[in-house]
Amino acid sequence: MTVTKEESGEGPGEDSPGGEPPGAYVPSPRRIERERYRRARARRATAIASLSTLVTGAVLYLVVVSAPGWQRTKETFFDGRYAREAFPKVLEGLWLNVRLLMVCGVAVLVLGMLIAVARTLRGPVFFPVRALAAAYTDFFRGLPLIINLMIVVLGVPALRLQGVTVDPVLLGGTALTLTYSAYVAEVFRAGIESVHPSQRAAARALGLTNRQALRYVVLPQAVRRQVPPLLNDLVSLQKDTGLVSIGGAVDAVRAADIIVGRSLNYTPYIVAGLVFVALTIPMTRFTDWVTARMDRRRAQGGTL
Repeated sequence: MTVTKEESGEGPGEDSPGGEPPGAYVPSPRRIERERYRRARARRATAIASLSTLVTGAVLYLVVVSAPGWQRTKETFFDGRYAREAFPKVLEGLWLNVRLLMVCGVAVLVLGMLIAVARTLRGPVFFPVRALAAAYTDFFRGLPLIINLMIVVLGVPALRLQGVTVDPVLLGGTALTLTYSAYVAEVFRAGIESVHPSQRAAARALGLTNRQALRYVVLPQAVRRQVPPLLNDLVSLQKDTGLVSIGGAVDAVRAADIIVGRSLNYTPYIVAGLVFVALTIPMTRFTDWVTARMDRRRAQGGTL
């Protein structure tokens, strides 16, 4: 049975109610009410969160400033005069930390990848290589970074070896690379082992050698899956570049330490800490964004 427009209540050639063209989607009143409720709920949650944050901040501020030793602490750690003096020198020293991050970051990724590949080599002939790689990762993951830095930065010059540098920047960067490459190697190894063996078998069935299967099939998937933990390691490396100051390298921390030693005021340390925080936050947020993006792709069944 065919219903004409006259019978359905619409005039001939008229659009649907609301001015929409025929066949256009018109949300139902129930859906409109649901969306209105969700927006109101989101506004209410934002208002509650803002109010809660303001109250918490006010309480913390009152607790701190009402402490008996606040005035002395303020003069020792939050003196504006020393902050203005320290800020340009800390920024100048920070450039050394940034350069260390870039150079050591590349070295850590390369060395960590080589160690991870060495640990995943198959066959009894590669047992010594696997054992050495495992011993390397176990040793440097267990050795505290500060002790490693002291051994390399202070111990190597004491040997007086011909042709070996005594530059604390190079020696500190070497110590950072040795420690962090052990952590990154385990991240890469976990990524390699997470690739299903069928991927390697399919590559071999297509005529690829073991080396080609590892390079073109396994490693791309492994690296892509391990991007978030790798970025976290780089964030930690960025902070730990400040430890090279124990050898005398004038980085951001050492620049602050020089002013503290002269003035006996610890405000420069606060300035150096805030500078590192400001440098770290963008990398941390980028890591969170990459992690969330990969989680969404995984939930949607996309390629990892």
